[in-house]
Amino acid sequence: MRAGSEANEERRMRSFTKASRDTPPWLHAILNDSKPPPISYAWTLDNLGSQGAPRSGQAYLSSAHRKSESRIFVLGLGNLGRLYATCLSQLSNPPPITLVVHRRSLLEHWASDPGIEMTRYGHTERLSNFDVEWWTPEKPSVGPVREVVDGGRISNLIVATKAPAAIPEVDRLRRYLDGSSTVLFVQNGMNRLWPPHGTTYFTCRYPDGRHPTFLHGVTMHGVFSEGPFKSVHAAPAGVVVGPVCSSDEQAERPSYLTRLIATAPHLAGQAVPRPELWILQLEKLVVNMIINPLTAILRVRNGVLFADPDGKTVKIMDELLRETSDVLQALIQHESSQEIMKDGNMSVESLARRLSTPALREMLHVVGEKVKYNKSSMFQDVEAGKQTEIREFNGWLIETAGFLGQDLDVSRHKALVDLVEQGVTLDESELGRRLLHR
Repeated sequence: MRAGSEANEERRMRSFTKASRDTPPWLHAILNDSKPPPISYAWTLDNLGSQGAPRSGQAYLSSAHRKSESRIFVLGLGNLGRLYATCLSQLSNPPPITLVVHRRSLLEHWASDPGIEMTRYGHTERLSNFDVEWWTPEKPSVGPVREVVDGGRISNLIVATKAPAAIPEVDRLRRYLDGSSTVLFVQNGMNRLWPPHGTTYFTCRYPDGRHPTFLHGVTMHGVFSEGPFKSVHAAPAGVVVGPVCSSDEQAERPSYLTRLIATAPHLAGQAVPRPELWILQLEKLVVNMIINPLTAILRVRNGVLFADPDGKTVKIMDELLRETSDVLQALIQHESSQEIMKDGNMSVESLARRLSTPALREMLHVVGEKVKYNKSSMFQDVEAGKQTEIREFNGWLIETAGFLGQDLDVSRHKALVDLVEQGVTLDESELGRRLLHR
């Protein structure tokens, strides 16, 4: 046992040394962390005690039922978590679903007012056929004390946290994940486990090679919040889901979770192969890194950005698209991208056309028309005083430009990151002055 542990540590350190020069901050922190994965306790309504709100009648689940292979855990109950949970619960033969909240007060809220409200086309549905848990290192002092999945394995996990928290949360849960687990990320932004950095992460955290199957769902739906466990499905659209990296144990078959996403009511889900998922993520990222920060700085709904075809905002978007396309063109030429593209039927030339500035501009304006009445997620976050996902959008592009090392110009994207993180509000004229004359 000791020899095996030493060998694993040696592999981890070799991985760290090799990757350290080009390692992004999120991965650098993981490679520097040699602590064992923490134990997490699963609090239920039974752990709230007399200080908690009155219990809603959630039944205490048997160990066998909690560890059912079909059970889906939804980690993060913001808009996307609510959307996926409610849609999956409306399948004709729904799986057992456990909602995993991120703080005790939300567990107490559920105890006093159980259910998720989802409004769609003016009609509000209230769904409460869920189990609810809070996963925390804090050991409960009242009620049953048990680990997440009783210390066993999580079979199906949907990660619907904000993008900056996604990898840290999954990393924290790695003692409950193995090669037979499936993890679906549904955040905006580019999945961090794509090449070139995913392999380094797997080598570090799963040295035996038994990492989960990691999926990503590119979500086009527009959803906004009306309070805890209440959302409006304002712009129904679709979801595409596919593998970022499959485990050896699941490589030859579509995952159970993929099949459910593809058939769940209201999700309009579609399973796609890995290369197509990668491209769709890149295209969705382009939309997010343009619309989100600009609406957050200007404090406007999406459609205002496109209202004047000859205005300064459209000119700003064109310059941002030019920088973006230059980075993506370099990325598809990089050796790490060849590993993704080899499984598809696409050539570098056809992909270069798809990611050219004119093609991205056309795509952006088509999407802008579809979501013109919506508030972007970043605008909503700024209004609510929450951390934004700017580092996962524009920050990813800046990191990628640095990794590619070709003196790629991303100065306007850097300026956007600074403006959003400073909480600045500007009008179109001042934003143009800052971004168009660089």
